[in-house]
Amino acid sequence: MSAESPPPLTHSLVLPSQPSQPVQVVAAPGVSNSDFRRVFLYMSAIDSSLFKQWLKNLQSETGILASGAFLLKRVLVQGVDMFGQRIGFLKFKADIFCQQTGNKVPGIVFARGPAVAVLILLDSDGETYAVLTEQVRVPTGRLVLELPAGMLDDDKGDFVGTAVREVEEEAGIHLNLEDMVDLTALLDPSTGCRVIPSPGGCDEEISVFLYRGYVDKEVITQLQGKETGLRDHGELIKVRVVPYAKLWRMTADAKVLMAIALYEMAKKEGLLPSKILSPNSSIY
Repeated sequence: MSAESPPPLTHSLVLPSQPSQPVQVVAAPGVSNSDFRRVFLYMSAIDSSLFKQWLKNLQSETGILASGAFLLKRVLVQGVDMFGQRIGFLKFKADIFCQQTGNKVPGIVFARGPAVAVLILLDSDGETYAVLTEQVRVPTGRLVLELPAGMLDDDKGDFVGTAVREVEEEAGIHLNLEDMVDLTALLDPSTGCRVIPSPGGCDEEISVFLYRGYVDKEVITQLQGKETGLRDHGELIKVRVVPYAKLWRMTADAKVLMAIALYEMAKKEGLLPSKILSPNSSIY
């Protein structure tokens, strides 16, 4: 006689925006096995910064639940991916209903949290070059040319520090914090001052930074094809340096195209610092 399946793990939340309507958080069958490891993963998911930030966004001034027109009834946690001791990715399905019509709105969420990207422009011998990385990107099935970028590793919100660290890891270039320009900070405050590349399915919000400096031609040559990345973490990265004038046609990476748009509009409106850093300053 087969043993009965254990009941699904559940957790009830009361949100300030709907105090009389508790939210049921339930683990999907694949998550709710009776072994303790998955139990702990599930409980971590509820308490994770990814889930907390999503709830905060829902109830913010521009959030879905702010006006009372929508109601969150249930969250089904479908998957958790651990990065060491922290949750890296969280997948869940949210049952949010329109109060007026009673209809449920699409609510499948891939949560990965905030990230950064850096547009590095190097002037050399009268031409401006952009520094890109070439990486294996399994979800696309391709090698992709893209900006140096990465996720925030903790809850401290150190965006500029993360940007500098990612550039050093992925491009082998050392930059100073004070030399970074936050392009997304120039957006209207109502946007949250970050770009959202895929709001239909993912919570990711990206801060885009600019570094611009002058280097000798020898540095451009040294960077081209340089192998970088955290090899023990599976990062197989090559640095590619391309003329900035051709950049917009050389990759479909959304981070690159967003950075170009932000940079060009900020430059057009005179919002960028005019100073270009001195030769070879700080990059090695």
